[in-house]
Amino acid sequence: MLRLSELRLPLDHTDDDLNQALLRQLRIPPEHLLEQHLVKRSVDARRRDRIQLIYSMDVRVKGEAALRRKHARNPKVCPAPDTRYRSVGHAPAGFPPRPELQPVVVGAGPCGYFAALLLAQMGFRPLLLERGQSVKERTRQTFAFWRGQRDLDPESNAQFGEGGAGTFSDGKLYSQVSDPEHYGRKVLEELVACGANAEILTRHHPHIGTFKLATVVRGLRARIEELGGEVRFGSRVVRLQLAPSSAAAKPWQLVGLELADGTILPTRHVVLAPGHSARDCFTMLEQVGVALESKPFSVGLRIEHPQRLIDHARWGKQAGHPRLGAAEYKLVHHAGNGRCVYSFCMCPGGFVVGATSEEGRVVTNGMSQHSRNERNANSGLVVNLEPEDLAPYARHPGDPLAGVALQRDLEARAFQLGGGTYAAPAQRLEDFVAGRPSQELGAIAASYQPGTTPADLETALPEPIIAAIREAIPAFALRLKGYDHPDAVLTGVETRTSSPVRIPRDDRMESLNTAGLIPAGEGAGYAGGIFSAGIDGIRAAEAMARQLLKLSPESSA
Repeated sequence: MLRLSELRLPLDHTDDDLNQALLRQLRIPPEHLLEQHLVKRSVDARRRDRIQLIYSMDVRVKGEAALRRKHARNPKVCPAPDTRYRSVGHAPAGFPPRPELQPVVVGAGPCGYFAALLLAQMGFRPLLLERGQSVKERTRQTFAFWRGQRDLDPESNAQFGEGGAGTFSDGKLYSQVSDPEHYGRKVLEELVACGANAEILTRHHPHIGTFKLATVVRGLRARIEELGGEVRFGSRVVRLQLAPSSAAAKPWQLVGLELADGTILPTRHVVLAPGHSARDCFTMLEQVGVALESKPFSVGLRIEHPQRLIDHARWGKQAGHPRLGAAEYKLVHHAGNGRCVYSFCMCPGGFVVGATSEEGRVVTNGMSQHSRNERNANSGLVVNLEPEDLAPYARHPGDPLAGVALQRDLEARAFQLGGGTYAAPAQRLEDFVAGRPSQELGAIAASYQPGTTPADLETALPEPIIAAIREAIPAFALRLKGYDHPDAVLTGVETRTSSPVRIPRDDRMESLNTAGLIPAGEGAGYAGGIFSAGIDGIRAAEAMARQLLKLSPESSA
C-alpha cells in the first residue's frame, strides 16, 4: 500500500474530484488504481475565501514497486505504515495461579479502561477498581447536582466514576503525544468497536461527545467482562500495602490494596490510573512513601461566545457549510510578564459545567454533545503557573502537593465569589478588561450549570494570571474577530487542566521506589486528555504483561 498526503481540494468538491486528484498525484491511469481508503481529512482555513479540504489516502495500485521508485523523492507519496496492533504476549493457561498475581487496575477513566482491556485481551483476567459509580448512575447523580436536585457526592461526580473526567467533556480524541507504535490507532479502533462513530478514524480533530461517550464506556466494560475481567464500582483504594523489597534497586514491594470498606486485596501488580483530581490518593501515596514530584500545570477561566460568532470568524461566508460543522479555535499569547496564555479544551457548540469533586469548591469545565449544536462555544483561557505561584502553598522545599493546595484555595475563592451555593462567579468580558465588577451579564447568556453570579474575577486568580489574561484578550481578538465581544462571559475558575502531581516511573514504567506499582495516565502525570490517556493505558498494560511474563522491556512473548 502507498500513502498519499496533501491532496488539496475545494470545499464543494465531488468524490470524482478526489479520485482525479489521487490519479494526478500518482500519475497513473484509472485502471491501475485497485483499492483506496481514506486515512485522514482536515481543513485548511488560513484563507477564509479559499477554504480547502486536505486528504490523506492509502491506495493499492498495479506496479507498486515501480511507483515507489518513481516517487522516491516525493514526500507526499510514501509506503503506508503498518498500524496493526501486536500484543507483547499472552497469559498461560489457568492464569492467575495465585490470587496475588492477578493484575489490578485502579481507576476506570480512559487510561484504566484501556489498561484493563489490553490485559483482558492478553488473557490476564484483570480486576478493575473504580471509586465512583457506573456511567449511567454517575450521569444521573451529576446532572441532578447541576440542577440543584441533590447534594454533591464526593465519590461519584463529574471527576470520579466510570469513564473518568473525560465523560463530561467534548470527548476530544487528538493529542500531540509521540506515538511511533501507532497505539493511537488501536485506541480509535477499540472505541469504534464499542459504539463510537467510525468518522473518528479519519477526522483530523475527532471527538465523540458526552452522551455518545457514555455508550462507548459501557461497551468497553462489556468487552473486559466478556474476556474474563471484572469491574467493581464503589471501590475506593485508601491505602497501598507495602513491604520491604528484596531488590536492591527499590526499597518497597507492593503486596496489597486496602479499600474504603476494609477489604484487603493481596496483589503484587497494580496499574494506578487515579485521574488528575484524585487528591486523597496523592496524599495517601505520600504517606506510605511512594515517590512523588510536582508537575507544571495551568489555571484560568472559561470564556463563552456565541458559536455563530466563532463560525463566522473562522469560516467567513462558508460558515454553516455541512462539511465544516461548528468551528474550533486554538490561540496562544506570550504576555509581557512572561506568562503564556492559551485556549484549552475548546468546546464548540457546548456548555460550561460544574466539575468540582470536593464540597465547598467551584470548578469549571467545558462539555459538548456529538452534534455540537448548542448556542455557545466555550474554552478554557488558562495561564501557566510559575514556582513563585506555588511557593506560598508549599509545606517544605519541593513539596509535591503544593499545586493541590493552590487548586483548593482558588476553588474555595470561586465558591465564595459565587455566593456559596456552587454557582460560579461570572463577569462580562468588557468589565473584566476594564477592572470593574459586573452587576449583571449581557446579551450572551452563561451556560454554566448549576448557575452563575455576576462578580468581579479580579481576586479569583493570582494577580500575574489576571494581568496576563487581560493582555491576551485584545491580542486574541486580532486573530479571531469578535473574540473581545463586550458581552462574552468569563466564568471562574478553571483549575483541573492537568494533574499538579507526577508519580515518577522508570524505563519499565514502574514507580521509582515501589516494585509492582505502574503509575499511568493523566493523574500520574503522563497524559493530557482521553486519547493520550488511552495510549498510556496500553503502554501500562504492556509493561505489566512483561512483568508477569518475566520479559525484558523490549521483548515480546
